[in-house]
Amino acid sequence: MAATLVSKNQSFQGKQYVYKHASPTTQCGMTFGVYIPDHEPDEKLPTLFYLSGLTCTHANFMEKSGFQQYASKHKIIVFHPDTSPRGIDIEGDSDSWDFGKGAGFYVNATVEKWAKNYRMYDYIVKELLEEVAPSVAPIDLGRVGIFGHSMGGHGALTIGLRNPEKFKSISAFAPICNPITVPWGQKALTGYLGPDQTTWQPYDASEILKTYQGPRREILVDQGASDNFLEQLKPETLKPTEHAGVVLRIQPEFDHSYYFIASFMGDHFEHHARILKA
Repeated sequence: MAATLVSKNQSFQGKQYVYKHASPTTQCGMTFGVYIPDHEPDEKLPTLFYLSGLTCTHANFMEKSGFQQYASKHKIIVFHPDTSPRGIDIEGDSDSWDFGKGAGFYVNATVEKWAKNYRMYDYIVKELLEEVAPSVAPIDLGRVGIFGHSMGGHGALTIGLRNPEKFKSISAFAPICNPITVPWGQKALTGYLGPDQTTWQPYDASEILKTYQGPRREILVDQGASDNFLEQLKPETLKPTEHAGVVLRIQPEFDHSYYFIASFMGDHFEHHARILKA
């Protein structure tokens, strides 16, 4: 599955790339970024997938988080895709900032209007991870983790917990933890999946945790105490279980912005490096 290089920049001891490709999953063109640390010719590296939040593209994380210094330090590849299909236009997909373009919610839509293109869950879990990523980077598929912010934190938690054989480490910044109970989640899940709430539960991290029986996972979650969206995020609903530990850190004075993300990015890389390099 050929990806076309859009840009390449040296950053610390590695290179920041942007690629575009035609996606059979979303049936449109997609853009993603990837940071690849310097490495030996035949060396395979641990890899992280970062999922961004509402309104973001692949570029926000790349330009604002400062993650490259930590990816370089720990010698970890980092992929950061877009948050929705972009190469198509569907009626209503640009009417609001929290649904449609920039707001794919990392689900596989089943409502007919959206089902053909809005398949971001499969795009991440199957196409990007298994097909595209190995074609552009020396990824070690046995050492992969996932993390994200806000809507992307929701995506990281749900995808990571539902696919423990693929993702060995999980963390999140200010994730939407219980989307079936909050306006952001209810709007997106109704729009993409329809009104039957039983179809929503596989996309709700707090619900998945209740029945998770996979390999033991230690999940790091950072949440700003001054976040204006706390009522949408509900971090208190993430409850540790026998098979999944949750370290929830409430950070005083921090909000929902990339200033918050950048402040704790190093901690998250330490978390993933400890697990992926064990």
